[in-house]
Amino acid sequence: MTRTLLISQDIIGQRMAGPGVRYVNLAQALAPHTQLTLAAPNLATSSPPLSTSGYAFVHYTLGQWASLEALATQADVIILPIDTASEFPQLAALNACLVIDGYDPLMAEWLALYADHSPLDADTDWRHRMALCTQPALMGDFFICASERQRDWWLGQLEAHGRLNLHTYRQDPSLRQLLDVVPFGMTAETPPERHKQPRTLMPRLFPSITDDDKLILWAGGLWPWLDPITAIKGVQLAYQQRPDLRLVFPGTRRPNAEAVSEIAGHFQQVYAAAEASGLLNRAIFFGDWVPYEQWHTLLRETDVALTCHHDTLETRLAYRSRTLDLMWAGVPIVSTHGDATSDLIRQHRVGLTVPYGDANAVAAALLQLLNKPIAAANFDQLRVQYAWAKAAAPLIQFCQQPRRAADRATNQLTRGNPHYAAEAAIQTQNKLNQLVAERDHWHNLVRQYESGRFIRLMKWLGKFKI
Repeated sequence: MTRTLLISQDIIGQRMAGPGVRYVNLAQALAPHTQLTLAAPNLATSSPPLSTSGYAFVHYTLGQWASLEALATQADVIILPIDTASEFPQLAALNACLVIDGYDPLMAEWLALYADHSPLDADTDWRHRMALCTQPALMGDFFICASERQRDWWLGQLEAHGRLNLHTYRQDPSLRQLLDVVPFGMTAETPPERHKQPRTLMPRLFPSITDDDKLILWAGGLWPWLDPITAIKGVQLAYQQRPDLRLVFPGTRRPNAEAVSEIAGHFQQVYAAAEASGLLNRAIFFGDWVPYEQWHTLLRETDVALTCHHDTLETRLAYRSRTLDLMWAGVPIVSTHGDATSDLIRQHRVGLTVPYGDANAVAAALLQLLNKPIAAANFDQLRVQYAWAKAAAPLIQFCQQPRRAADRATNQLTRGNPHYAAEAAIQTQNKLNQLVAERDHWHNLVRQYESGRFIRLMKWLGKFKI
């Protein structure tokens, strides 16, 4: 079997954001087909996943090549996200075939995160970020993304970096051997039976929530491109007809507490909107991510899920991982239209979609779904279509038969997007210079010890057998 190293840049453990959830499930899907190792950063909040059956789990240190080098040099295939590619440029020089996972449209998210920064700081940070995107675009043998929308966008990115060329086209005119779709999937486990048992988790987290209440779960975090304020206004309107509604925001911060968070100011705005509604801690509650082992329990106790977002580039490209979990569990969903997962909701009739920023439409959709259940068969079709083993099929095939991208194999790779290539080259060289300087520093220390007074003293003491 081929040897595959799957690198997560986010934490793996009891509380995980979308990247951690993705890589745990990809590990389970890949393990029967390749000798797999899943590597996660050794942050304070990291721990082994609940099950590592069939594959090895290890930790590495962010930014320290020595913590990954032994595993990476032994691998036939290395699967890594964009950020890891730019953090470890040494990967490009290995014999392993490199798979770049572009499911998370970082550029679109960075636009939203930096939009409110001062112009000088934002421009400097932006150029740095975009230069980081050049390295993975050049080093990949195979690229994966989460939807056909993302694939169209990624084709443009790769064209800008010179990766759509005669060599890659001759290898495969469809370019699927260069870039294919590996969406979020759904576990093969049997979904929980909803409404068959009394609630146990929610009353423990929020004692005022009872079995008679209708639980509306906010499906995601509180990032600037999401629109929880419209969700709050919609629940406020629906509450006038259904005072048994309870809206829960299950995650007000990233599970990775050591990562830089850009949501603190946004959360304050959301919290203020909940206070202004008069429903805070009565019908609107803020919590923290439940341990992943309890996530299915939370889904079983949910009546309707709610996800709203703004009309942005991020929305156009996003593939919302939590929404797939909700579909698997049979939870009907109210979603703003515009993203790929809202298309699934509409096409498979597992919920309702509403216009951007329309609180009245949100209220009407919530009331409709509470009064008229979704047919179970609609969810069954999705579970078959999006099972992880099927979703990961292009990646499984590549790991079984790895190949170099044609332009990398023939050393005909171009220099990348000319607007950022020079800056990216400088950053890569600076990183390598830093590593060389560290190596030389330790070599000098060894030489000093070997030729210095310490060694002579030890030799002199040795004469006396002390």
